[in-house]
Amino acid sequence: METRLERSFRGISERLVVRYLTNLGGERVDEDTVAGDDWTATFSSETVDVGPSLKLTEVTIVFDGDEETLEPLVEQFAQKAMRAGG
Repeated sequence: METRLERSFRGISERLVVRYLTNLGGERVDEDTVAGDDWTATFSSETVDVGPSLKLTEVTIVFDGDEETLEPLVEQFAQKAMRAGG
């Protein structure tokens, strides 16, 4: 069954998003898209305020694919992203 999951991560760059997704079996297919077997991840970033004087980059990733494929993929990606600082 086709599923769409959207997740946001703070304190991680788009460069690291691409690195982590390619390490998880994906290949960059566009400026903002990485695709693997049975999944696609499209990402965008923006600067967000965290408190009165701190700004962080927040990357939002939309994962599309088979539900059984996405759940472990998103979990593995989240673990990598959390260690990166987000």
